[in-house]
Amino acid sequence: MSDKAVLKAEKREGTGKGVARKLRQAGRVPAVLYGRELESMHLSVDAHDAELLFRSISVDNTIVTLEVDGEKEAFDTLVREIQMHPWRGLMVHVDFLRIQAGVAVDLDVPVHLEGVPHGVRHNGGVLEQTIHEIPVRCIPSKIPDAFHLDVTELDLNDALHVSDIVIEEGIELRIDPELTICSVAVPRVEEETEADEEALEPELVGEEGAEDGEAEDSGGESGGDED
Repeated sequence: MSDKAVLKAEKREGTGKGVARKLRQAGRVPAVLYGRELESMHLSVDAHDAELLFRSISVDNTIVTLEVDGEKEAFDTLVREIQMHPWRGLMVHVDFLRIQAGVAVDLDVPVHLEGVPHGVRHNGGVLEQTIHEIPVRCIPSKIPDAFHLDVTELDLNDALHVSDIVIEEGIELRIDPELTICSVAVPRVEEETEADEEALEPELVGEEGAEDGEAEDSGGESGGDED
């Protein structure tokens, strides 16, 4: 199961750019909490605390417990969106989705590759990962922290696919099982060298054509002598 994290929040009055600007000037980030059977709640979180937390967790699949000032119970949530300033690199807004025990949610789970492939260690191959997250559906208690794949046995041109992921009962992978997650490729330099060598090889067809031409010339000269 995925780890849990805790973040404190405060309710905020009003919405709009003016309110949001004042919050940011005070070191806080506007946020909203929404979910099934819950009226949207406009909040704010401490910018520094939120930044530290989001840097330390896998944001897409970590349950964040929001402790809202004035509420008796905390809310288990998933971070649905973090809006960033286009060039300042600062958070400008956060969306939290309230989750409930026993109710399935859709989320992305990271894929972690473990080990060094045989084809990389011994044959100079290159490990290429094309899928870094897998979309899944499951109840909160079954959210995986990550999918771990051992790549040590992969040789040149070997690959692992979505279907190679081992999952617990109750977890649904919402992606084509035939898609490739990673593969060990032949180095490009080696491929280019082989192509260059092939280009430098003499063309036998041309030589044969030249020999035929010489034979015709000989025939012609012979014919001339006979005349």
